[in-house]
Amino acid sequence: MNIVELSIHDLVPYENNPRNNIEAVEYVANSIEKFGFKVPIVVDANNVIVAGHTRYMASKKLGLETVPCIVADDLTEEQIKAFRLADNKVGEIATWDLNKLQLELDFLDFNMEEFGFISTMEEPDITDFLEDHESKTKEPNTVVCPECGHAFTVK
Repeated sequence: MNIVELSIHDLVPYENNPRNNIEAVEYVANSIEKFGFKVPIVVDANNVIVAGHTRYMASKKLGLETVPCIVADDLTEEQIKAFRLADNKVGEIATWDLNKLQLELDFLDFNMEEFGFISTMEEPDITDFLEDHESKTKEPNTVVCPECGHAFTVK
């Protein structure tokens, strides 16, 4: 696998990209700015983006002229389409171990809100949660999040 630097102007976003990733661009840009460009964009032989549309948009936002890329010229057109979908889907399957996540966050001296994490000091607004998710009641006026087990008082 070879990582090559390509001009951002030579990359072509895939016209039928099924991901809505606009809201993630700011966070990815923050990550690139703080840590450098650590995950290359994958392109096909014609420089059409296979994986990395959000990194591409973040790079444009940051004004980068070149970005690291991997050219997937060993894949068929069908494999490229399948990889494009699979690469995005597998990230959705993974979940957080919230106890371990909290331990990691507690030892960081970074503002992790820059990367999309909600501050642990704030109690989240659960209005959307109550409308969108089934929840179990622990006590009257208390709802327990089925994901993390955190109890919220509902007024």
